[in-house]
Amino acid sequence: MSETHAEYTDAWSEQEPPQPPAASTVTPADAADAARLVSFGLQPKLLPARDVEYTELLRRYREDPAFARLADAVATGLGLVVLEVSPRAGMAVTAGEDSVFAVRMGDYARRANTDSADRFLHGLAHLAVAAMAFPRPEDLADDAYIGRLTVNGVDAFVRQACLRLEQRAEEQGENTDPASDAPGLEAAWRIYARRSATGATKDARRLAGSTTGIVGKAAAFLTDSGFLQRTGDEGGGSYRTTARYQLQVRDMAGSAAMAELLELGVVPVSDGSATLLPPPEGDDLELAADAGLPFHA
Repeated sequence: MSETHAEYTDAWSEQEPPQPPAASTVTPADAADAARLVSFGLQPKLLPARDVEYTELLRRYREDPAFARLADAVATGLGLVVLEVSPRAGMAVTAGEDSVFAVRMGDYARRANTDSADRFLHGLAHLAVAAMAFPRPEDLADDAYIGRLTVNGVDAFVRQACLRLEQRAEEQGENTDPASDAPGLEAAWRIYARRSATGATKDARRLAGSTTGIVGKAAAFLTDSGFLQRTGDEGGGSYRTTARYQLQVRDMAGSAAMAELLELGVVPVSDGSATLLPPPEGDDLELAADAGLPFHA
């Protein structure tokens, strides 16, 4: 063996053997804290500013990348999607389709004591609330924007959409009732338009099956879920949006139903200073140029 080769062999033998990857520094306490943060995110009415532990865990999430990854992993394992983690929204999460935390329309209908035949109308009410809460693309994009709406205003908006759909059907020569299981808004506008806007029980309470009753249930559900805050009784009930709801609407903005509603272009755009109210009798809702919804196909 040559002297050069011997020196090379000796140098190689003196090198330290490859070391295994460093053990993870995640501790059970870290995992518990991450799960605790996710649990705070599942309490939509809990505001970070009102809970010291919540605030501290949010700070840790923002400053410690390893902890943030751990919290995200915990959320993913529970079938949750993290929309935002910030002081304004807390840990805002939404449930994936297969998550145990997902609220399905059937579950909502049972919780709201809803007739199964009216489920599509309730879905339409939720769609309309989102559209009225953020009537312009810039409203949905602006973190400081607070949407305001009333039950009567949402009902008036849906009825205006129904009118547009009726006009479109007549123009296309399709003014016949669709099959009960037909998809899209076309299958719902006739039902909504024929339903009483209010109705009343003997003690003057709003009928649950009226259209304002349906919108009222949607607003109450969103309030219980931390998406809206009730601000008064005007217009059948007035509400303001929360940061969590803005994030939720952003997440659902690409849905086909949103895109279909966008095409109607019936959302009146105001200066944002007044609560949305139903139009005066006979008013055909004059619209601002290029008015539309912040949703895209």
